[in-house]
Amino acid sequence: MLRVTALSLAELRERSSEKWREYPADVLPLFVAETDFPLAPAITTALQRALDTGDTGYVASRTPLAESFAAFAERRFGWAPDPARMRSTADVSMGIVEILRRVTQPGDRVVVTPPAYPPFYELVSEAGAEVSRVPLRDTGTAWELDLDGIRAAFEDGATAILLCNPHNPTGTVHDRDTLVALAELAEEFGAAVVSDEIHGPLAQPGTGFTPFLDAGDAARRVGYAVVSASKAFNLAGLKCALMVTADDETTAVVRGLPVEVEWRTGQFGLLAAVAAFAEESDEWLDGLLRTLDENRVLLEDILASRLPGARYRIPDAGYLAWIDLSALGWGENPARRILKEAKVALHYGPAFGAEGAGHVRLNFGTSPEIITEAIERIAALVGR
Repeated sequence: MLRVTALSLAELRERSSEKWREYPADVLPLFVAETDFPLAPAITTALQRALDTGDTGYVASRTPLAESFAAFAERRFGWAPDPARMRSTADVSMGIVEILRRVTQPGDRVVVTPPAYPPFYELVSEAGAEVSRVPLRDTGTAWELDLDGIRAAFEDGATAILLCNPHNPTGTVHDRDTLVALAELAEEFGAAVVSDEIHGPLAQPGTGFTPFLDAGDAARRVGYAVVSASKAFNLAGLKCALMVTADDETTAVVRGLPVEVEWRTGQFGLLAAVAAFAEESDEWLDGLLRTLDENRVLLEDILASRLPGARYRIPDAGYLAWIDLSALGWGENPARRILKEAKVALHYGPAFGAEGAGHVRLNFGTSPEIITEAIERIAALVGR
Protein backbone atom coordinates (compact mmCIF):
# COMPACT_ATOMS: atom_id res chain seq x y z
CA MET A 1 0.00 0.00 0.00
CA LEU A 2 1.58 3.25 -1.18
CA ARG A 3 2.06 5.98 1.41
CA VAL A 4 2.40 9.62 0.38
CA THR A 5 4.60 11.40 2.90
CA ALA A 6 5.21 15.14 3.17
CA LEU A 7 8.65 16.56 2.54
CA SER A 8 10.69 17.71 5.52
CA LEU A 9 10.49 21.30 6.68
CA ALA A 10 14.05 21.87 5.47
CA GLU A 11 13.12 20.63 1.99
CA LEU A 12 9.95 22.69 1.92
CA ARG A 13 11.89 25.84 2.77
CA GLU A 14 13.70 25.38 -0.55
CA ARG A 15 10.47 25.90 -2.47
CA SER A 16 9.84 29.30 -4.05
CA SER A 17 6.02 29.20 -4.23
CA GLU A 18 3.66 31.54 -2.38
CA LYS A 19 3.24 29.26 0.61
CA TRP A 20 6.96 29.28 1.36
CA ARG A 21 7.86 32.85 0.38
CA GLU A 22 5.07 35.01 1.80
CA TYR A 23 6.30 34.89 5.41
CA PRO A 24 9.66 34.75 7.24
CA ALA A 25 11.24 31.42 8.04
CA ASP A 26 10.04 31.46 11.66
CA VAL A 27 6.39 31.24 10.49
CA LEU A 28 4.67 27.92 9.80
CA PRO A 29 2.60 28.56 6.66
CA LEU A 30 -0.77 26.77 6.69
CA PHE A 31 -2.79 29.36 4.82
CA VAL A 32 -2.78 29.00 1.03
CA ALA A 33 -4.02 25.78 -0.62
CA GLU A 34 -0.70 24.24 -1.61
CA THR A 35 0.33 20.84 -0.30
CA ASP A 36 3.70 19.71 1.01
CA PHE A 37 3.97 16.37 -0.77
CA PRO A 38 6.28 15.34 -3.63
CA LEU A 39 4.67 15.10 -7.05
CA ALA A 40 3.09 11.88 -8.25
CA PRO A 41 5.85 9.97 -10.09
CA ALA A 42 3.99 9.95 -13.42
CA ILE A 43 3.83 13.75 -13.33
CA THR A 44 7.53 14.09 -12.59
CA THR A 45 8.29 11.73 -15.48
CA ALA A 46 6.06 13.64 -17.91
CA LEU A 47 7.54 17.01 -16.99
CA GLN A 48 11.11 15.73 -17.10
CA ARG A 49 10.48 14.26 -20.54
CA ALA A 50 9.20 17.63 -21.72
CA LEU A 51 12.29 19.37 -20.33
CA ASP A 52 14.60 16.83 -21.93
CA THR A 53 13.04 17.34 -25.35
CA GLY A 54 12.38 21.08 -25.05
CA ASP A 55 8.64 20.47 -25.31
CA THR A 56 7.82 23.95 -24.03
CA GLY A 57 5.85 25.43 -26.92
CA TYR A 58 2.20 26.23 -27.42
CA VAL A 59 -0.57 23.88 -26.36
CA ALA A 60 -1.67 21.81 -29.34
CA SER A 61 -5.15 22.07 -30.82
CA ARG A 62 -5.58 18.32 -30.32
CA THR A 63 -4.52 16.81 -26.99
CA PRO A 64 -5.48 13.76 -24.88
CA LEU A 65 -6.57 15.95 -21.95
CA ALA A 66 -10.34 15.61 -22.32
CA GLU A 67 -10.19 11.87 -22.88
CA SER A 68 -7.85 11.51 -19.89
CA PHE A 69 -10.24 13.36 -17.61
CA ALA A 70 -13.25 11.42 -18.88
CA ALA A 71 -11.53 8.12 -18.10
CA PHE A 72 -10.48 9.42 -14.66
CA ALA A 73 -14.04 10.57 -13.87
CA GLU A 74 -15.47 7.20 -14.82
CA ARG A 75 -12.94 5.30 -12.69
CA ARG A 76 -13.12 7.58 -9.67
CA PHE A 77 -16.71 8.88 -9.66
CA GLY A 78 -18.66 6.49 -11.89
CA TRP A 79 -19.39 9.44 -14.17
CA ALA A 80 -18.82 9.31 -17.94
CA PRO A 81 -18.58 12.87 -19.28
CA ASP A 82 -18.26 13.34 -23.04
CA PRO A 83 -14.77 14.53 -24.07
CA ALA A 84 -16.34 16.32 -27.04
CA ARG A 85 -18.13 18.61 -24.59
CA MET A 86 -14.98 19.92 -22.87
CA ARG A 87 -12.56 22.81 -23.43
CA SER A 88 -9.45 23.68 -21.48
CA THR A 89 -8.31 26.98 -20.03
CA ALA A 90 -5.68 28.26 -17.62
CA ASP A 91 -7.37 27.56 -14.30
CA VAL A 92 -10.71 27.04 -12.61
CA SER A 93 -11.12 30.72 -11.76
CA MET A 94 -10.70 31.73 -15.39
CA GLY A 95 -13.17 29.08 -16.50
CA ILE A 96 -15.73 30.35 -13.99
CA VAL A 97 -15.39 33.96 -15.12
CA GLU A 98 -15.62 33.14 -18.82
CA ILE A 99 -18.74 31.02 -18.32
CA LEU A 100 -20.40 33.59 -16.05
CA ARG A 101 -19.79 36.27 -18.66
CA ARG A 102 -21.85 34.24 -21.14
CA VAL A 103 -24.70 33.12 -18.85
CA THR A 104 -25.31 36.46 -17.13
CA GLN A 105 -25.86 40.04 -18.20
CA PRO A 106 -24.07 43.03 -16.62
CA GLY A 107 -25.67 43.72 -13.26
CA ASP A 108 -27.27 40.27 -12.94
CA ARG A 109 -27.06 38.59 -9.55
CA VAL A 110 -25.19 35.35 -8.95
CA VAL A 111 -25.82 33.26 -5.83
CA VAL A 112 -22.78 32.49 -3.68
CA THR A 113 -23.04 30.28 -0.58
CA PRO A 114 -20.79 31.65 2.17
CA PRO A 115 -18.59 30.99 3.91
CA ALA A 116 -17.12 30.93 0.42
CA TYR A 117 -13.70 30.74 -1.18
CA PRO A 118 -12.77 34.45 -1.13
CA PRO A 119 -12.05 34.86 -4.88
CA PHE A 120 -15.65 33.83 -5.64
CA TYR A 121 -16.80 37.34 -4.77
CA GLU A 122 -14.22 38.85 -7.11
CA LEU A 123 -14.92 36.38 -9.93
CA VAL A 124 -18.60 37.33 -9.96
CA SER A 125 -17.63 41.00 -10.06
CA GLU A 126 -15.06 40.37 -12.81
CA ALA A 127 -17.80 38.77 -14.89
CA GLY A 128 -19.86 41.96 -14.56
CA ALA A 129 -22.42 40.51 -12.15
CA GLU A 130 -23.28 41.08 -8.49
CA VAL A 131 -23.18 38.65 -5.58
CA SER A 132 -26.38 37.39 -3.98
CA ARG A 133 -25.41 35.81 -0.66
CA VAL A 134 -27.25 32.68 0.52
CA PRO A 135 -25.20 31.25 3.40
CA LEU A 136 -24.88 27.54 4.01
CA ARG A 137 -27.15 26.21 6.75
CA ASP A 138 -25.43 24.87 9.84
CA THR A 139 -27.45 21.89 11.07
CA GLY A 140 -25.32 21.49 14.17
CA THR A 141 -23.57 18.47 12.73
CA ALA A 142 -22.99 19.51 9.11
CA TRP A 143 -23.36 22.29 6.56
CA GLU A 144 -25.86 22.13 3.73
CA LEU A 145 -27.18 24.26 0.90
CA ASP A 146 -30.13 26.45 1.89
CA LEU A 147 -32.46 25.50 -0.96
CA ASP A 148 -35.25 27.72 0.36
CA GLY A 149 -32.86 30.66 0.43
CA ILE A 150 -31.65 29.86 -3.08
CA ARG A 151 -35.25 29.71 -4.30
CA ALA A 152 -35.87 33.13 -2.76
CA ALA A 153 -32.78 34.51 -4.51
CA PHE A 154 -33.96 33.13 -7.87
CA GLU A 155 -37.43 34.55 -7.25
CA ASP A 156 -35.75 37.89 -6.61
CA GLY A 157 -34.04 37.73 -9.99
CA ALA A 158 -30.71 35.92 -9.53
CA THR A 159 -29.81 34.25 -12.83
CA ALA A 160 -27.03 31.87 -11.78
CA ILE A 161 -25.43 30.16 -8.83
CA LEU A 162 -21.71 29.61 -8.30
CA LEU A 163 -21.57 26.23 -6.59
CA CYS A 164 -18.51 24.87 -4.77
CA ASN A 165 -18.68 21.06 -4.93
CA PRO A 166 -17.01 19.90 -2.68
CA HIS A 167 -17.29 23.11 -0.69
CA ASN A 168 -14.34 25.29 0.27
CA PRO A 169 -13.71 26.03 3.16
CA THR A 170 -15.97 23.54 4.98
CA GLY A 171 -15.02 20.45 2.97
CA THR A 172 -18.71 19.57 2.58
CA VAL A 173 -19.66 17.04 -0.09
CA HIS A 174 -23.19 18.01 -1.18
CA ASP A 175 -25.32 14.88 -1.41
CA ARG A 176 -26.91 13.74 -4.66
CA ASP A 177 -30.48 14.53 -3.58
CA THR A 178 -29.51 18.11 -2.75
CA LEU A 179 -27.80 18.57 -6.11
CA VAL A 180 -30.78 17.12 -7.94
CA ALA A 181 -33.07 19.53 -6.09
CA LEU A 182 -30.75 22.46 -6.84
CA ALA A 183 -30.70 21.59 -10.54
CA GLU A 184 -34.48 21.36 -10.74
CA LEU A 185 -34.78 24.66 -8.90
CA ALA A 186 -32.36 26.35 -11.30
CA GLU A 187 -34.23 24.94 -14.30
CA GLU A 188 -37.54 26.19 -12.90
CA PHE A 189 -36.19 29.74 -12.89
CA GLY A 190 -34.04 29.49 -16.03
CA ALA A 191 -30.85 29.92 -14.00
CA ALA A 192 -27.41 28.47 -14.69
CA VAL A 193 -25.34 26.44 -12.23
CA VAL A 194 -21.57 26.86 -12.50
CA SER A 195 -19.93 24.18 -10.37
CA ASP A 196 -16.34 24.52 -9.16
CA GLU A 197 -15.23 20.90 -8.68
CA ILE A 198 -11.53 21.41 -8.14
CA HIS A 199 -11.67 19.50 -4.84
CA GLY A 200 -13.64 16.58 -6.30
CA PRO A 201 -10.65 14.21 -6.61
CA LEU A 202 -10.00 14.82 -2.90
CA ALA A 203 -13.37 13.55 -1.67
CA GLN A 204 -12.70 10.81 0.85
CA PRO A 205 -13.95 7.30 -0.05
CA GLY A 206 -17.45 6.70 1.16
CA THR A 207 -18.55 10.34 1.14
CA GLY A 208 -20.69 9.84 -1.97
CA PHE A 209 -19.24 12.69 -4.03
CA THR A 210 -21.51 13.44 -6.98
CA PRO A 211 -20.27 15.57 -9.90
CA PHE A 212 -23.00 18.14 -10.53
CA LEU A 213 -23.45 17.15 -14.17
CA ASP A 214 -24.16 13.59 -13.03
CA ALA A 215 -27.01 14.68 -10.74
CA GLY A 216 -29.89 14.04 -13.13
CA ASP A 217 -31.31 15.37 -16.38
CA ALA A 218 -31.96 18.89 -15.11
CA ALA A 219 -28.35 19.20 -13.94
CA ARG A 220 -27.12 18.24 -17.39
CA ARG A 221 -29.32 20.93 -18.95
CA VAL A 222 -28.48 23.82 -16.61
CA GLY A 223 -24.97 22.96 -15.48
CA TYR A 224 -21.37 23.81 -16.22
CA ALA A 225 -18.53 22.13 -14.33
CA VAL A 226 -14.99 23.46 -14.07
CA VAL A 227 -12.46 20.83 -13.03
CA SER A 228 -8.72 20.52 -12.58
CA ALA A 229 -5.99 18.25 -11.24
CA SER A 230 -4.33 21.22 -9.57
CA LYS A 231 -5.55 20.84 -5.98
CA ALA A 232 -5.24 17.07 -5.64
CA PHE A 233 -1.86 16.91 -7.39
CA ASN A 234 -0.48 20.33 -6.33
CA LEU A 235 -0.21 21.75 -9.86
CA ALA A 236 -1.64 25.25 -9.37
CA GLY A 237 1.39 26.96 -10.89
CA LEU A 238 1.20 24.97 -14.13
CA LYS A 239 -2.18 26.34 -15.29
CA CYS A 240 -4.66 23.86 -16.69
CA ALA A 241 -8.39 23.33 -16.13
CA LEU A 242 -11.34 21.94 -18.05
CA MET A 243 -14.80 23.41 -18.63
CA VAL A 244 -17.25 20.52 -18.92
CA THR A 245 -20.83 20.47 -20.21
CA ALA A 246 -23.47 17.82 -20.86
CA ASP A 247 -26.15 19.41 -23.05
CA ASP A 248 -26.23 20.90 -26.55
CA GLU A 249 -27.14 24.41 -25.35
CA THR A 250 -24.50 24.58 -22.61
CA THR A 251 -21.92 23.02 -24.91
CA ALA A 252 -22.64 25.72 -27.49
CA VAL A 253 -21.94 28.37 -24.84
CA VAL A 254 -18.52 26.92 -24.04
CA ARG A 255 -17.68 26.29 -27.70
CA GLY A 256 -18.52 29.93 -28.37
CA LEU A 257 -15.76 31.17 -26.06
CA PRO A 258 -12.85 32.89 -27.84
CA VAL A 259 -10.02 30.59 -28.85
CA GLU A 260 -7.68 32.60 -26.61
CA VAL A 261 -9.52 31.24 -23.56
CA GLU A 262 -8.28 27.79 -24.51
CA TRP A 263 -4.83 28.98 -25.61
CA ARG A 264 -4.21 30.25 -22.09
CA THR A 265 -3.83 26.62 -20.99
CA GLY A 266 -0.24 26.00 -19.90
CA GLN A 267 1.71 23.38 -21.82
CA PHE A 268 3.28 21.99 -18.64
CA GLY A 269 -0.12 22.16 -16.94
CA LEU A 270 -1.68 20.08 -19.67
CA LEU A 271 1.12 17.49 -19.68
CA ALA A 272 0.97 17.24 -15.88
CA ALA A 273 -2.83 16.94 -15.87
CA VAL A 274 -2.80 14.12 -18.41
CA ALA A 275 -0.31 12.27 -16.23
CA ALA A 276 -2.37 12.98 -13.09
CA PHE A 277 -5.58 11.70 -14.65
CA ALA A 278 -3.88 8.54 -15.93
CA GLU A 279 -4.67 5.24 -14.23
CA GLU A 280 -0.98 5.05 -13.36
CA SER A 281 -1.51 7.87 -10.81
CA ASP A 282 -4.50 6.29 -9.04
CA GLU A 283 -2.36 4.50 -6.49
CA TRP A 284 -0.60 7.76 -5.60
CA LEU A 285 -3.94 9.56 -5.21
CA ASP A 286 -5.27 6.77 -3.02
CA GLY A 287 -2.16 7.08 -0.87
CA LEU A 288 -2.64 10.83 -0.60
CA LEU A 289 -6.25 10.35 0.51
CA ARG A 290 -5.12 7.95 3.23
CA THR A 291 -2.58 10.48 4.46
CA LEU A 292 -5.15 13.28 4.48
CA ASP A 293 -7.60 11.05 6.33
CA GLU A 294 -5.01 10.46 9.04
CA ASN A 295 -4.22 14.17 9.18
CA ARG A 296 -7.84 15.31 9.49
CA VAL A 297 -8.33 12.90 12.43
CA LEU A 298 -5.02 13.94 14.00
CA LEU A 299 -6.15 17.55 13.84
CA GLU A 300 -9.41 16.68 15.60
CA ASP A 301 -7.52 14.85 18.34
CA ILE A 302 -4.93 17.52 18.97
CA LEU A 303 -7.50 20.33 18.96
CA ALA A 304 -9.58 18.42 21.51
CA SER A 305 -6.58 17.93 23.79
CA ARG A 306 -4.70 21.20 23.36
CA LEU A 307 -7.30 23.73 22.21
CA PRO A 308 -10.66 22.48 23.51
CA GLY A 309 -12.34 25.83 22.86
CA ALA A 310 -11.98 25.26 19.11
CA ARG A 311 -14.92 23.91 17.10
CA TYR A 312 -13.95 21.76 14.11
CA ARG A 313 -15.83 19.26 11.97
CA ILE A 314 -13.84 16.71 10.02
CA PRO A 315 -14.26 17.65 6.34
CA ASP A 316 -15.61 15.21 3.77
CA ALA A 317 -13.07 16.28 1.17
CA GLY A 318 -9.85 18.17 0.69
CA TYR A 319 -7.14 19.24 3.10
CA LEU A 320 -8.66 22.45 4.46
CA ALA A 321 -9.99 22.69 8.01
CA TRP A 322 -12.62 25.30 8.90
CA ILE A 323 -12.12 26.02 12.60
CA ASP A 324 -14.28 28.22 14.83
CA LEU A 325 -12.17 29.93 17.50
CA SER A 326 -14.90 32.34 18.66
CA ALA A 327 -14.99 30.84 22.15
CA LEU A 328 -11.38 31.88 22.72
CA GLY A 329 -12.29 35.56 22.59
CA TRP A 330 -9.64 36.46 20.02
CA GLY A 331 -11.91 38.71 17.98
CA GLU A 332 -13.43 38.51 14.52
CA ASN A 333 -10.12 37.69 12.87
CA PRO A 334 -8.13 35.44 15.23
CA ALA A 335 -5.63 34.57 12.50
CA ARG A 336 -4.07 38.02 12.96
CA ARG A 337 -3.11 37.33 16.55
CA ILE A 338 -2.05 33.79 15.72
CA LEU A 339 0.29 35.05 13.00
CA LYS A 340 1.77 37.79 15.16
CA GLU A 341 2.21 35.88 18.41
CA ALA A 342 2.29 32.18 17.51
CA LYS A 343 4.05 32.54 14.14
CA VAL A 344 1.50 30.35 12.37
CA ALA A 345 -0.07 31.68 9.15
CA LEU A 346 -3.71 30.67 8.68
CA HIS A 347 -6.27 31.98 6.20
CA TYR A 348 -8.35 34.82 7.63
CA GLY A 349 -11.90 33.67 8.37
CA PRO A 350 -13.65 36.99 7.58
CA ALA A 351 -12.26 36.83 4.03
CA PHE A 352 -14.81 34.05 3.40
CA GLY A 353 -17.73 36.32 4.30
CA ALA A 354 -19.43 37.53 7.47
CA GLU A 355 -19.94 33.89 8.44
CA GLY A 356 -16.18 33.61 8.86
CA ALA A 357 -15.99 35.91 11.86
CA GLY A 358 -14.04 34.17 14.61
CA HIS A 359 -12.92 31.43 12.22
CA VAL A 360 -9.66 30.38 10.58
CA ARG A 361 -8.91 28.05 7.70
CA LEU A 362 -5.99 25.69 8.25
CA ASN A 363 -4.25 23.62 5.55
CA PHE A 364 -3.50 20.13 6.87
CA GLY A 365 -1.97 18.92 3.60
CA THR A 366 1.38 18.61 5.32
CA SER A 367 3.21 16.42 7.84
CA PRO A 368 1.83 15.36 11.24
CA GLU A 369 4.81 17.08 12.81
CA ILE A 370 3.97 20.46 11.28
CA ILE A 371 0.29 20.14 12.19
CA THR A 372 1.21 19.27 15.78
CA GLU A 373 3.72 22.09 16.08
CA ALA A 374 1.23 24.61 14.68
CA ILE A 375 -1.50 23.70 17.16
CA GLU A 376 0.98 23.62 20.04
CA ARG A 377 2.05 27.16 19.17
CA ILE A 378 -1.54 28.36 18.96
CA ALA A 379 -2.52 26.61 22.19
CA ALA A 380 0.30 28.42 23.99
CA LEU A 381 -1.61 31.69 23.44
CA VAL A 382 -4.54 30.56 25.62
CA GLY A 383 -4.55 32.49 28.86
CA ARG A 384 -1.66 34.65 27.73
